[in-house]
Amino acid sequence: MIGGTNVQFAHDPATGRVVVIEINPRTSRSSALASKATGFPIALVSSMLAAGLTLDEIPYWRERDPRPVHALRRLRGGEVRRWAFEKFRGVQDRLGTQMRAVGEVMSIGKSYKEAFQKAIRSLENGRPGLGFARDFHERSLDELMEMLREPTSERQYVLYEAIRKGADLDVLFERTHIKRWFLEQMKELVLLEEELLRHAGRLPPDELLVRAKKDGFGRPLPRKILRVPEKDVRERRARLGVVEGWEAVPVSGVENASYYFSTYRAPDAVAATPRERRR
Repeated sequence: MIGGTNVQFAHDPATGRVVVIEINPRTSRSSALASKATGFPIALVSSMLAAGLTLDEIPYWRERDPRPVHALRRLRGGEVRRWAFEKFRGVQDRLGTQMRAVGEVMSIGKSYKEAFQKAIRSLENGRPGLGFARDFHERSLDELMEMLREPTSERQYVLYEAIRKGADLDVLFERTHIKRWFLEQMKELVLLEEELLRHAGRLPPDELLVRAKKDGFGRPLPRKILRVPEKDVRERRARLGVVEGWEAVPVSGVENASYYFSTYRAPDAVAATPRERRR
């Protein structure tokens, strides 16, 4: 079978054991998004892996392209669920095995942090990033840690503020069972945001501005964190050569067709078409 399927794995970080917990040959929302955004024939590659091949042994599925599958690991995808508990009376914001999301967003970037932040902004819930959501930044660390006992739709935002207030990552892992690597990535975003906040009211040093753009801090950066005109930030980073680039991800089974994503971590690799744009 070639095409979309949903394969879910469980990973025990203590032992490294990985087990398959679900294989769903029907096209679910998540597998459809993943396959569509990357052109990746998930079922075909999963079957090859199950047969014992490693990623460097599986050839890329497009003809005349010698790259192995693992070459695509330079891309990172961010998929974030969209909840809307505020629209339903009497429904408790608590997550479990029951499907309660009303949708999801997917983003592609050159790093996890870039893709993650793009996905957060794509939720269209008025939040420019993970920081300063609701009143979480005003709560004590003890309050935040108590809130993390139950998984909710706000858990990522609560985690962010708990890390800002000095929560130990090992304790956060024990409380949430979110792998430490993801917690470390979030901590790096927190520390970078704290550096930016120390320069509020003025443009930050060039190196800091470059890091912020490459790690996915988007257009709300000038307004929400630096509190300086967006035009000033844009002009400064343009002079530094930090401009938006585009990359293509080929679509499986279709000639000369691609999906495109933007990044500040690479130069523009997509040539503009000479054809007239359709309206």
